[in-house]
Amino acid sequence: MRTSVRLRFALACGAVFLLAGALLLVAVTLVVRQSLEPRDGLRHPAYIRVSNFVLMPEHPSYGAAEQRVAQVRRIYQADTIKNVLTVGGLALIATAGVAAAAGWRAAGWALRPIRSVTTSARRVAQSHDLTGRIAHDGPDDEVKELADIVDVILARLARSFDGQRRFVANASHELRTPLTINRTLVDVAVRRPDATEDVKRLGESLLLVNTRHERLIDGLLALAEGEQAVLDRRPFDLTDVVEHVLDLAGKEAEEREVTVHRLLDPAPTAGEPVLVERLVQNLVENAIRHNHGGGQVWVSTRHRADRVELVVANTGLPVPPYEIETIFEPFRRLHGDRLRSDRGSGLGLSIVRVVAEAHGGVVIAGSREEGGLTITVELPYESP
Repeated sequence: MRTSVRLRFALACGAVFLLAGALLLVAVTLVVRQSLEPRDGLRHPAYIRVSNFVLMPEHPSYGAAEQRVAQVRRIYQADTIKNVLTVGGLALIATAGVAAAAGWRAAGWALRPIRSVTTSARRVAQSHDLTGRIAHDGPDDEVKELADIVDVILARLARSFDGQRRFVANASHELRTPLTINRTLVDVAVRRPDATEDVKRLGESLLLVNTRHERLIDGLLALAEGEQAVLDRRPFDLTDVVEHVLDLAGKEAEEREVTVHRLLDPAPTAGEPVLVERLVQNLVENAIRHNHGGGQVWVSTRHRADRVELVVANTGLPVPPYEIETIFEPFRRLHGDRLRSDRGSGLGLSIVRVVAEAHGGVVIAGSREEGGLTITVELPYESP
């Protein structure tokens, strides 16, 4: 069992005091024992008083009386040492408990700055905003040095992530223009009256590849935007967003012969509706496309305590439990779907996770025994 630093410090204080007290008690016991030993001059007294009589060494009963005196001395010595050990041991245990309690209080006082730093670091971590800093205000000691180092690390991470997001966004914007031109040129070539069947088939293949690249670029842009914390939070009902997405996905579900079931209850939340719509769209499209003919999809929303939930479940191929976490990694696909461009770019669930985390939510995935997945998105509840 793991114990806290504060508890270990308190136990260490009690143990050290107990050890030091035990050594002191042993020393006191030895001193008392030595003090109770008869001196050299008193080992054979000149006389022994018994009741009202005085026995001289020449008296016949003097030897028996001397042995009795020695026996009484030994009993008295043993009782005294026993009392010293008993009373001293009890006092030692009680004092060790007091020392442990004092160590607990002292550790709390000493760890107070660390708790403050931990609270600030947790706030920065939960906000998903790397521009936040611990900014510990205290004496120039080890705790402040640690907090300053963490702030430096956060600053470097913020610059790195900002640079990465700018690069992805700029590259995506730059690539979108030539892809749009390519789509236009291919479309014009395919629609020409003198276009042969080979040209048309080639054009259709190029358009499919072009569409896949456009989806990939849109996914990269959404991924770059979703990694930023949502600061402008607007209230909306998650159910309205889900209904809108399901209406748009109805045609694709019909083409793939997939039945979509709705169970939508009010689920008020707050954030950026456009990003949340992309989250829902990716989940619904993933459930429809990674399915089989005649399959089913279940979509539900509900409000539970301080959270609202979106649950999307679908039939399909079985997903091993050890593969659950990998589906949220960019460009990771299951069952050899890398060759199936019609199922997406491999960024859908990655975007779902970053958008949920940017809104202060979580994503939980699990495999269904009958095949397919159940994905639950939890977002903060916002009173309407």
